[in-house]
Amino acid sequence: MISPTLAASLLALQSPATAAAAPSEMDRAIAAGYKASMLCSGIFNAGRTEAQVEAVELKGIYREYQPIVDTLKANVDRERGTVSVSYGAGAPRIASWVAGQGCINWPVGWSAAAIAHDRPVPPAGADPRPWPQGDGGIAPKTPASLARAVAKAFDADGFGAGTRSVGVVVVRDGTVIAERYADGFGPFVSNRTWSVAKSLAGTMAGIAVHQGAVEPDRPAAIPEWHRDRADPRAPITLDSLLRMASGLGSDTAGNRTDALYFGGVAVTDEATNWPVAARPGTVYRYANNDTLLAMRALREAMGDVRYARLPQSLFGPLGMKHTVAETDWRGNYILSSQVWSTARDLARFGMLYLNDGVWNGTRLLPEGWVKYVTTPSGPQPDDREFGYGATFWLLNRSPGVPTDAYAAFGNRGQYVVIVPSRETVIVRRGEDPAGSPFDIAKFTAEVLAALK
Repeated sequence: MISPTLAASLLALQSPATAAAAPSEMDRAIAAGYKASMLCSGIFNAGRTEAQVEAVELKGIYREYQPIVDTLKANVDRERGTVSVSYGAGAPRIASWVAGQGCINWPVGWSAAAIAHDRPVPPAGADPRPWPQGDGGIAPKTPASLARAVAKAFDADGFGAGTRSVGVVVVRDGTVIAERYADGFGPFVSNRTWSVAKSLAGTMAGIAVHQGAVEPDRPAAIPEWHRDRADPRAPITLDSLLRMASGLGSDTAGNRTDALYFGGVAVTDEATNWPVAARPGTVYRYANNDTLLAMRALREAMGDVRYARLPQSLFGPLGMKHTVAETDWRGNYILSSQVWSTARDLARFGMLYLNDGVWNGTRLLPEGWVKYVTTPSGPQPDDREFGYGATFWLLNRSPGVPTDAYAAFGNRGQYVVIVPSRETVIVRRGEDPAGSPFDIAKFTAEVLAALK
């Protein structure tokens, strides 16, 4: 099973152990925003039905909000690309689809007349170009032993009691050799990446480094920290942010960001305000804010126009046509969690790393970036099973898994495992309920054993 420490790190961001006795008005507002956002993204990004999202994505995660969410009614406007959810006497919470930005969660009290929205475009279908640039020629010849391991992943008790796999893709030597999906999902149906987005953010930081916009070892360009020369946060480097070693504190152990994700609060209103709690670079603390701040630094360093194009500088070359990075209402990418993607697109992402940051002969990441993100430098998690590099987890202590394996992890069972010595990428997409962690190390070991 996934180790208790890591499970706590991931789930603490979304699922507290106990619920409040009586929900406050803000609890109801966030629950309404959660429902509006998940429905908006599930319907307009992924092409799923309202009933499908209600039954899967909106179940089994936020334990203090779930009873509220279940009572709230949503109004889906497919022409305008909006979802509104009433929760009390005031204006409803609204999420709207905007081309290139996915669904935006608008602040509490904003009216429909004040929001930006576009008429939704149906999600893209198959790209006829050959794999991996497109979807042509994918016809997995899956060995029987591998087919058994993949089938086991779709068994609710196969790699963790109560888990729910919705997609698996295995790539070896650049070829898709296994692919399977749950009902209601498929190769062109996206779901939320949760914290796999952090590894995408780290990759975009690498692109910015390659373009000469930033240097990891220099202080992060957070303008809110540089207004006062005495601000102790000013020396925090981009490297410390990417390694979860900023030393910043917050009001919860897991640095939950509910108000930002679902309350309509902007990144610049929340993430930039936390004080220093430890000397930067000395304490590991898994936190959404560190990734959000890294992206804030990229926006400042690159300027609004280049920053707005940054996700497509990754998604475009790789053919990740079913992936969208979502923003807050001020245009800040929420790359600690808010990305919707498919298993195939994430397999392409993994292949970029197998190819040392080069795609179709073009270098997207600087030389040495793969080594940088996979080298544990500085403080490490207390967890004995997984180490941490720079936005990537290290599977260097897992039985049956080569020590060079590393991965992007996300809540509800999102995993992209990269094994350079075996030229293999393993993608597992899940909608696991809270408290039901999928054992990715065991699954990886069984997949690799099947490929010997």
